[in-house]
Amino acid sequence: MITNAQSRTAVDEIAEGIYRIHTPIDLPDGRGFSFNQYLLVDDEPLLFHTGGRALFPLVSEAIGAVLPIERLRHVAFSHTEADECGALNLLLAAAPAAAPLCSRVAAMIGSDGFDRPARVLADGERLALGRHTVQWFDTPHVPHGWDCGLLMDTTTRTFFCGDLFTQGGDGAEALTEADILGPSEAFRAPLDYFAHAPQTAATLERLAREQPRTLACMHGSAWRGDGGALLRRLAEAVGAKR
Repeated sequence: MITNAQSRTAVDEIAEGIYRIHTPIDLPDGRGFSFNQYLLVDDEPLLFHTGGRALFPLVSEAIGAVLPIERLRHVAFSHTEADECGALNLLLAAAPAAAPLCSRVAAMIGSDGFDRPARVLADGERLALGRHTVQWFDTPHVPHGWDCGLLMDTTTRTFFCGDLFTQGGDGAEALTEADILGPSEAFRAPLDYFAHAPQTAATLERLAREQPRTLACMHGSAWRGDGGALLRRLAEAVGAKR
């Protein structure tokens, strides 16, 4: 569903009750890129990634096409970065009952910039939203910031994998079963955004053991398949290019 014809912002359901909000952009060098947010609709609706402040009108419009934005209860993000949480306070203003949802470290280093206290999730902690339950995983320095964490919907096995598997291009296909590792590695090659921390391989293996079935990527298409196998292939690729 296109929610804004001018920006080509679109909303698509990629798993039961989980909607990808997608806005393509043109980079200064002419290449395409995209930003995704994910809306989990339940008794306590959750948004993962806010987008930058400039995207707020488009993101809020897209949320409103699915549910009243005032119903949001959780505004979650992986780490402190403009496309992750830039529009956080704008969303909190639009959703009076919502709170930031993030890692302990993200709250420690960023809470002075939050207009509302954060709901902090510890590593491995679960949060029931209604029909869905999400689980938080601390992933420091994977792929980069020390406050990084990622979220899994344990009900649908949808993994909100943030900057892992970042793909260039306009990402018009909402959900694919085609290869995304090749395109994401090609995008990473000229500007490697992985921190290459000592625990990177172990972190990716831990995530692989959760056996996700859908990967909700922040940039590019979401992906459906054997997520554990793909995460192990990513670990091999990252290790080989250190």
